[in-house]
Amino acid sequence: MPILPGTDPKAVQEAAALLAAGELVAFPTETVYGLGARADDDAAVARIFAAKGRPASHPLIVHVADAAAAATFAAHLNAAARRLMAAFWPGPLTVIVPRRAGLGTAAAGGQASIGLRLPAHPLALALLREAARLGVPGVAAPSANRYGRVSPTTAAHVQQEFGDALAVLDGGACEVGIESAIVDCTREQPALLRPGQLTRAQLEAVLGTALAAADAASPRAPGTLASHYAPAAPVRLLDTATLRAGLRAVQGQAGPAGAVVGVYSRFVPEAGSGWFYRAMPADASAAAHELFAVLREFDAAGVSAIWVEQPPPGPEWDGVRDRLCRAAAA
Repeated sequence: MPILPGTDPKAVQEAAALLAAGELVAFPTETVYGLGARADDDAAVARIFAAKGRPASHPLIVHVADAAAAATFAAHLNAAARRLMAAFWPGPLTVIVPRRAGLGTAAAGGQASIGLRLPAHPLALALLREAARLGVPGVAAPSANRYGRVSPTTAAHVQQEFGDALAVLDGGACEVGIESAIVDCTREQPALLRPGQLTRAQLEAVLGTALAAADAASPRAPGTLASHYAPAAPVRLLDTATLRAGLRAVQGQAGPAGAVVGVYSRFVPEAGSGWFYRAMPADASAAAHELFAVLREFDAAGVSAIWVEQPPPGPEWDGVRDRLCRAAAA
């Protein structure tokens, strides 16, 4: 199936009809592209797990068309969840809440809780609203890539993963570029399970209390395994001095496809050969926006390894740092 142009209202209607029929559709959000199925149909959701090669116990996020639709899947929404939803929806935030019994079991990975999000991308919202009109209360959608691999931020990335058989609604490059922050609101003190574009300070300012850390009692949540977001080439996170020394060691070398290593750093390497260089932006949001695309570019270039300069220590870099650490753990 060709990529569906998001500028065509008929393409949105076609994608919504596919979702209503229990089929899979990839669509853009402001974070990354998602692989969607109607969340109230466990058989449809099972197709997501099969397509990605993802364990059925690893929960998905359910995307809803408006805040009111969250009540369809939530047994109840406590004050913390409501504050976060009011402040950051639509936006790159997922809240985990108690799940309404008998609904979204497969999407929740069998847990008694469920992750909910209202995306900010206009095309995602158009699709969710049209799907809701056709009786779809919410769309379960992890990132549209094979399990554990680099998330897609363009329609072309999705097609590279799944080929022409999958319907992909094209909304251009994703603005944020890394997945949503996830906050567990099933407990008395909310906990941050995955960082994103929104910082801990922003979330805590709205909540009026400190966020707890994830622990053994936390629900399972997407993108929180030690190894995740991994390109084909192994990733190493290096301090600046170690990275510079490594470049001196590979100076003049070449692999079968050319460069030995892909280098993603804020400093510009000295003139030489043996590496394929991409500049890491000094701004955390800009780095997040391009991160997954850069990792995919390195793989396409055939590098044997990817060396990344450690991000700065500031909290605004937590989301990028998290994705890189998990990519390097592979």
